[in-house]
Amino acid sequence: MTGGLLIAGTTSDAGKSVVTAGVCRWLARKGVKVAPFKAQNMSLNSFVTREGAEIGRAQAMQAAAARVEPSALMNPVLLKPGSDRSSQVVLMGRAVGELSARGYHAGRQETLLGTVLDCLAELRRTHDAVICEGAGSPAEINLRRSDLVNMGLARAARLPVVVVGDIDRGGVFASFFGTTALLAPEDQELVAGYLVNKFRGDVTLLEPGLEMLYGLTGRRTFGVLPFRHGLGIDEEDGLRLSLRGAVRESTVAAPYGTDVLRVAVVAVPLMSNFTDVDALAAEPGVVVRFVDRPEELADADLVVLPGTRGTVRALAWLRERGLADALVRRAAEGRPVLGICGGYQMLATRIVDEVESRAGEVAGLGLLPVRIAFAAEKTLARPSGRALGEQVEGYEIHHGVATVEGGEPFLFDDQQHSLDGCRLGPLWGTHWHGSLESDAFRRAFLRQVAADAGRAFVPAPDTSFAALREEQLDLLGDLIEQHADTGALLRLIEDGAPAGLPFVPPGAP
Repeated sequence: MTGGLLIAGTTSDAGKSVVTAGVCRWLARKGVKVAPFKAQNMSLNSFVTREGAEIGRAQAMQAAAARVEPSALMNPVLLKPGSDRSSQVVLMGRAVGELSARGYHAGRQETLLGTVLDCLAELRRTHDAVICEGAGSPAEINLRRSDLVNMGLARAARLPVVVVGDIDRGGVFASFFGTTALLAPEDQELVAGYLVNKFRGDVTLLEPGLEMLYGLTGRRTFGVLPFRHGLGIDEEDGLRLSLRGAVRESTVAAPYGTDVLRVAVVAVPLMSNFTDVDALAAEPGVVVRFVDRPEELADADLVVLPGTRGTVRALAWLRERGLADALVRRAAEGRPVLGICGGYQMLATRIVDEVESRAGEVAGLGLLPVRIAFAAEKTLARPSGRALGEQVEGYEIHHGVATVEGGEPFLFDDQQHSLDGCRLGPLWGTHWHGSLESDAFRRAFLRQVAADAGRAFVPAPDTSFAALREEQLDLLGDLIEQHADTGALLRLIEDGAPAGLPFVPPGAP
């Protein structure tokens, strides 16, 4: 095979990331050397590759589905929002500056198309197939001129396109038809058909509508994927969870011992890499909730301050909502708190930020004896070390540089030299993302938290986060293999969009 395919969607969160990962895992199981690709990604959840490049976590997850090492080639442009109007632009894994949305779409985006096409060409040269993911909707007619991730990419690289629609939201037939009808004739030539996602019920009841859709558009529906709870894949454009509820759609397994452990994650503004708490939610008996009110911290055995793209802004938000006072009271009572990356920085005594917020010197929460100074160059690393006597691996993505002035280190090297972070009794802080995915360390950490919180919780001895993630990726592959027309998808990947697809009026304005 020497082909490619673009998975587009009628909306954000229609299921593009899930379908792309599922197709990658299905092909990988067939022995196809496959790679994921997303030309431009807007996300606050990112990952560091082994060569030290920052890419979207969704593409790292899709690379795992494809059973290949993630690379900057798979996500050449990453946009990390800093406000409603501006984002940090990460190009080939390195931050190159901040741009307003108007500035990006007014010219910068078009200049990146050459880089995007070079990356895609390199992946196609070294792999049998490349499964590309679009962004938002391909029918964003106000942005089509500068598009490099949907039909702009498809037309430049002659990629066949399958459009995914979320039927659970309703209106999927109108969305499929309207998406197609708003595209220019040259774009419509590449839209091969549709894929229904998140269907509940008897599929035979849907078939008359699929036949009518074919009559209206001349395009097939390549499958109907059933609704599945708890897929647990890494999020991208938005939060597919309630910020006042349990993590995603996960069901808390019965505790291994006689007690549960309750974790409250403070849903700070511009929250980034909230996937850090997925490993906690995977533990039997651990209940993880996102909260935004001080009273919701009262019954938590562990409070997590997660990463954020705006540390100073999040700190002000904590103070405005009374959460800062609640955290200070909690620390005075000797109750566990974990700060990760931006959350760690907020626990410090002082923050000097001339980079992210440009606020200068700001008082932190003063709960850890640490000073933070923001550096212009971003730290990107894949470190490993030890904590609580166990091996830990993680990754770093931060501008803040910590100077620890007391307490004890959180993470050590094999010679017991400090690597990162600070611990002061039940208060913990680290710049390392992903550390809780290290199973032995996570169990040791939870045992310590349970002891500090006075809970009889006992972590299960055999929970493997990596194995659970593999099971989830296999489930995505099963969805494609069992509910999609895989023969037709293979023909699209190998031969491109079929010739003679009819034009659906009115087309692009």
